Amino acid sequence: MEYQVPQFIEVEDKIFGPFTLRQFIFVAGGVGLSAAILVYVPLIFALILVLPIAGITGALAFYKVNNKSFLDIMEAGFNYYTKERLYLWKKVEKKSETPAIVQVAAPTQVDRQKLGVSSDRLKELAWSLDIKDHNKTPDTY
Repeated sequence: MEYQVPQFIEVEDKIFGPFTLRQFIFVAGGVGLSAAILVYVPLIFALILVLPIAGITGALAFYKVNNKSFLDIMEAGFNYYTKERLYLWKKVEKKSETPAIVQVAAPTQVDRQKLGVSSDRLKELAWSLDIKDHNKTPDTY
């Protein structure tokens, strides 16, 4: 069975002539508010109030910034100023205060003879360095 996949889902339908439902609501609300102000407020004060309302209404209905409606931009600006901000920064690692471990090549038989150290003595020294309790010997472990 074949189903038809909807296309152009981002495009709003034109419901009221050339206006979408959202545009119609914004324009109707702006015109209604402006008409009420013109009727109840003296003409000079009414014009001062109606011009910003008409501008905001026109921007809400028709103006887009980067394919986002002006309402989305206003909402993002409001949230930016009212909510907490999360600041991220690049963490810089601290330099370690302990000295780096230097790898030394193992002494050869000739080097041991020059130092006068036998392999048994080296094993005893290594054992004493590895254990915490120096009273123990390798035989009692």
